[in-house]
Amino acid sequence: MEQLPDVATLVAIYNQINTYGRVNGMELLVNEPGNVHYTMTIRDEHLSSPGTCHGGVLAGLMDATLGAAALSLAFTAGELVSTVEFKINYLHPVRLHDHLLAHGVVEHSGKTLVVSSALITCPTRDNLVVARGLGTFNRYPATKRDFHELLFPPDTN
Repeated sequence: MEQLPDVATLVAIYNQINTYGRVNGMELLVNEPGNVHYTMTIRDEHLSSPGTCHGGVLAGLMDATLGAAALSLAFTAGELVSTVEFKINYLHPVRLHDHLLAHGVVEHSGKTLVVSSALITCPTRDNLVVARGLGTFNRYPATKRDFHELLFPPDTN
């Protein structure tokens, strides 16, 4: 069996290929496999009306956070994940320049499915919880995607 890179290396590779996160100013931190934080600050391009963030931006952050929690755990077994479903509860409006902190954790990890939950809080507004979510993810071997070559570069010797 091929030796897996450490989770920090895998997350660095993921951050390189995650154009969506980069474009939206999202920053991922993996505390440990199955426990992650994503941060972002709401910019003009995230607004749907004057001063108010579009719900799709929060849905994107929620999916990313739920998925990153599942992915960081799946990485330890040389696996990837894909979203099966997720739900989000919008609790408070998010405003221009709000800094968001999303915390995701794996609640269940089975043979084929991973379930994670997350909260999105706003530290710039006394850690107000603005959204909560729950997601289910399919786990599958990294060999089924081009990501495998990033995890296990061909030996050039």
